[in-house]
Amino acid sequence: MRTLLLGVLIAGAIASAGHSALAQKAGGILKLYHRGTPPSASIHEEATISTVAPFMSVYNNLVIFNQHEEVNSLDTIVPDLATEWSWSDDGTKLTFKLRDGVNWHDGKPFTSADVKCTWDMVLGKSDKVLRKNPRKSWYWNLKEITTNGDQEVTFHLGQNQPSFLAMLAGAFSPVYPCHVDAKTMRTAPIGTGPFKFKEMKQNEVVSLVKNENYWKKGLPYLDGHEWTIVKSRSTRILGFTAGEFDMTFDSDVTIPLLRDVQSQAPEAICKLTPTGTAGNLLVNRDSPPFDDRRIREAMALTIDRQAFIDILGEGQLLRGGAMMPPPFGIWGMPKELQEEVPGYGLDVEANREKARAIMREVGYGPDNRLSIKVTTRNIASYRDASVILIDHLKQVYIDAELDPIETATWYGVVGRKAYQVGMNIMGVGIDDPDVVFFENYACGSQRNYTGYCNKDIQALMEKQSAIKDIKERQKLVWEIDRELQLDHARPMIYWGKAATCWQPYVKDVTRNVNSIYNAWRMEDWWLDK
Repeated sequence: MRTLLLGVLIAGAIASAGHSALAQKAGGILKLYHRGTPPSASIHEEATISTVAPFMSVYNNLVIFNQHEEVNSLDTIVPDLATEWSWSDDGTKLTFKLRDGVNWHDGKPFTSADVKCTWDMVLGKSDKVLRKNPRKSWYWNLKEITTNGDQEVTFHLGQNQPSFLAMLAGAFSPVYPCHVDAKTMRTAPIGTGPFKFKEMKQNEVVSLVKNENYWKKGLPYLDGHEWTIVKSRSTRILGFTAGEFDMTFDSDVTIPLLRDVQSQAPEAICKLTPTGTAGNLLVNRDSPPFDDRRIREAMALTIDRQAFIDILGEGQLLRGGAMMPPPFGIWGMPKELQEEVPGYGLDVEANREKARAIMREVGYGPDNRLSIKVTTRNIASYRDASVILIDHLKQVYIDAELDPIETATWYGVVGRKAYQVGMNIMGVGIDDPDVVFFENYACGSQRNYTGYCNKDIQALMEKQSAIKDIKERQKLVWEIDRELQLDHARPMIYWGKAATCWQPYVKDVTRNVNSIYNAWRMEDWWLDK
């Protein structure tokens, strides 16, 4: 047994306690804006920061990424509902010792049964049925969960998988209560976390209040946090600069808008970071004429990645494949490998001439253009990228109409493949191939919105998952990523950068540089007012 010992616990406690040099003040409601009503409050059923940002604070995980480390990694994982953990010698059993004395918001005790119930539900082995199950594909290697009394639980894997602990540490892996049905978790969730659900009013507000009986004594400092729904980006950012809000929505301030915020509210703290999100082209390969690989190839070839990077991010966005590009992502293809992939080079006109030849071959041309709809989420960042995409498609005899879909139904639409072509922004919960590959490219995954399925590639995905040596694993990950781009599985266009801003009196906020999802526990944030 290789056991995590007390030193890690102490290190995590010191890191948390030492983050603020000021004496924390209790009280106050943190006021933020939100870009749209979350589709639900159930993190296990959603795939969006719209749910995670307000509701991560309702829950706890078994383990969690240190909330004051900018980089999420295996080295920054600290205990949460688990006090310690250990791997079996063959790396196929992961056992957690659990905290005693933790209660759910309704007063019922937390036990190992809740952990088992949660992941049985995700695996589809429970009477509780998730309406959506976007991360079932993460757990392709999880065979069963067993308990040993109320304070011990073991995850049994089919093969060694070093990244498994990281998946449990992300915001998308909270523990749910056994005694609460899935419907209730969507509308009035119950957790063990620092804040309790108060209300969610469509197109108005999401409110959470302090859990007075939180198991971490003395926390949280805030009396609650409130998210006002403001659909217009210009209106909500104006509200922040005018002092109506304490904090912006995560990564809502684009690089072009950042100058405006800094000039109108020079005292504001703005953190410009990679978002861990990537603009990508969705093509429904089951819907004619897109079931013809040649048309998908022509669409991929017409994309001018540098135009997206220049227009949306003033040249500061990143070019990459399926994995977040370096230096912020450790698994992304190096530049020299990217440039070997057709469409990634800078000779856009040569790519487009090839694409036009392909389109003429399948019967389209200047006198017989293909008319389509480009479906996208009705959020400014999605719409902006869609306008550029539509212009690029025109260059290869494709005329597109914009089809915006509200946040509450967007993931249902693409999940059902009720679209022809989509402009999507893919968020990476954790910068690890096991998350990105299996969630977005595995056969049958709910988040595999294009319906891509290549069993040879999937076998390589499983192979890389078991490799312990990072350098060796990187080489295989790069090979898989390159093949995905060559296969036009989901053409990646750009990787984002954007800013999150907060007023100077909001203390102890940390934003991550390799994910937008995992630093919203908010239990030790406070207001110096």
